Amino acid sequence: MANPIIRVENLGKKYRLGQENRAGTGLRHVIEDAVRNPLKFFKGIQSPTEEFWALRNISFELEKGDVLGVIGHNGAGKSTLLKLLSRVTEPTEGCIRLRGRIACLLEVGTGFHHELTGRENVFLNGSILGMSRVEIKKKFDAIVSFAGVEKFIDVPVKRYSTGMMVRLAFAVAAHLEPEILIVDEVLAVGDAEFQKKCIGKMEDVASKEGKTILFVSHSMASVRRLCTKGLLLKKGSVVQLGKVADVVDSYVKALNTDDGATSLTEGEKDFSFLSIQTRQGDGTGSTVFNHDEPIEIIIRYRTKREIPELALDMLISNASEVPVFTVHRSSHQKKNIPPGTWEAKITIPALFLIPDRYVVSLLAHVMRRETFQTIDRAVSFEINETGSDMDGYGTRFGSVMVPFRWEEKAS
Repeated sequence: MANPIIRVENLGKKYRLGQENRAGTGLRHVIEDAVRNPLKFFKGIQSPTEEFWALRNISFELEKGDVLGVIGHNGAGKSTLLKLLSRVTEPTEGCIRLRGRIACLLEVGTGFHHELTGRENVFLNGSILGMSRVEIKKKFDAIVSFAGVEKFIDVPVKRYSTGMMVRLAFAVAAHLEPEILIVDEVLAVGDAEFQKKCIGKMEDVASKEGKTILFVSHSMASVRRLCTKGLLLKKGSVVQLGKVADVVDSYVKALNTDDGATSLTEGEKDFSFLSIQTRQGDGTGSTVFNHDEPIEIIIRYRTKREIPELALDMLISNASEVPVFTVHRSSHQKKNIPPGTWEAKITIPALFLIPDRYVVSLLAHVMRRETFQTIDRAVSFEINETGSDMDGYGTRFGSVMVPFRWEEKAS
């Protein structure tokens, strides 16, 4: 690569555990800490600390028009890498060489001044990116229209909902012509329709305008669709860098070694969920499934007394945490549950959920009277496109394919 737009060489970021993190670390803050609490201050200087490398020995290069999907488990170092590239924080070792303006969307409200209106924040962000006022004016209507906040553009953003703020932040980042666009999992906050618009916009920015994009997501379907290259991280190190299909396949294969079982904390109440597991039709535990195979969800729970009219709910949500459907165990199904340990199996049929990542939440209650236990995000699983004719569908037609009878006749 003769003249890459991004070059990262032996990048590393080290943190010291045991030190108090604070925004201000200058001389003024040090003096303030010493005056306010001298005993704690001098004790803190002498306290031992542990070094933790969030990233180590990261190297890669990207050309103009490349779209890099950064994937890996939580804690792999994905967000740390993006913060280093965005210059939010400084690396401990290594170097980063960038050519061109960078627009970042790392967290909700990043770069926004909450006391300013949406209009003022558009101009503020444009100025930070090096755009002139004339250039921002030319893009302003397109930004507001894309974000869908026309009625609220002159309202302070502190009164915006999280979704509104994300929409406006992405619209600003994508429309103000950066050479490099960096997007974290924050897009998952938006609704499904807006995510579709964002993916489409990033495709246009990359293919038609030749911009370079770094995209972090837990949705392998989105990574496959949008990205040309993949970077798989694990515990702060590069596991694989290459074609996106190869990298995603490696990640999914590694996930398949997970038996899908999650132990749940047993409470002191009369009812407790004990565990939940997702598994294939042959009983093999897994967190990754093909589109054309059923998914079994096994829930174990314990009752410490007889519970009349016990109701259990299992909520399935998509990657955007939008509820897709609920499986309800009616309180009338079995009125009296004796004390003991119980196991329930729910089977999601093949070819029902479209390829995406899904989250399972649990609720145990007596209808309209008492809630025993609620567990959000008890377990997650992913459906890939193997055995699917859903290529290119995305989520624009919903999250489920209903097997209604389709009858035709000549008319």
